[in-house]
Amino acid sequence: MVQIDPASTTAVANRLKRAQGQLGGILAMIESGRECEDIVTQLAAVSKAVDRAAFTLIAQGMRQCVQAGDDLDTTKLEKVFLSLA
Repeated sequence: MVQIDPASTTAVANRLKRAQGQLGGILAMIESGRECEDIVTQLAAVSKAVDRAAFTLIAQGMRQCVQAGDDLDTTKLEKVFLSLA
């Protein structure tokens, strides 16, 4: 199991906290009857933020494996990537 460096996890956690705040805003938009287009725009932004957080973690894990000379389990790595598709 690869441990991601604390600086990377802090950046990912901050991104996810912002996304969490955006989700609260989206719920408020839905409850107040905002336009569908506005809601979908915000949902797309949250989705992209969560995807970027996931890809950042994957990239950091791969980088650490390569630097440590560990063998990458390409089947497992492919499965993780495809789960984000």
